[in-house]
Amino acid sequence: MLLNRRLFITGLASVAIGSAARADAPMFFTQGGVAIRGFDTVAYFRNGAPKRGSPDISVMWKAASWHFSSHENREAFEANPRAFAPQFGGYCAYAVGRGYLTETDPSTWRIVEDKLYLVHSPDVARLWLQDIPGNIALAEENWPGVLFH
Repeated sequence: MLLNRRLFITGLASVAIGSAARADAPMFFTQGGVAIRGFDTVAYFRNGAPKRGSPDISVMWKAASWHFSSHENREAFEANPRAFAPQFGGYCAYAVGRGYLTETDPSTWRIVEDKLYLVHSPDVARLWLQDIPGNIALAEENWPGVLFH
């Protein structure tokens, strides 16, 4: 009975330590705690272009500060953040598909089936655009596990 209890406690400890040790990356890519480098995630959908947000019009969600260019955009985000937040935590969609995380450039983006995807750079965007459905599928296979590598 004592051996079983030790094994159980050892197992719990290893799970707890393993979980803590594996949480390497935050759920959303931020710079200085700010998502999408301060760009308004709702503007991609409403304006069809990236637009810098203001720290004066912001909201905290998922441990990140999200900046908006208008109060209306902030309210839309607050009502349904998952509808506007970038896929794969705002990390490069191409990189996630290859099993790693990298930062993104807010000017390299695409909305596919009402979902926002960001990539690292214009050069990476050219690669990603060659097979959007395939690259999204690869990234979906790796997400969110890639956060824990």
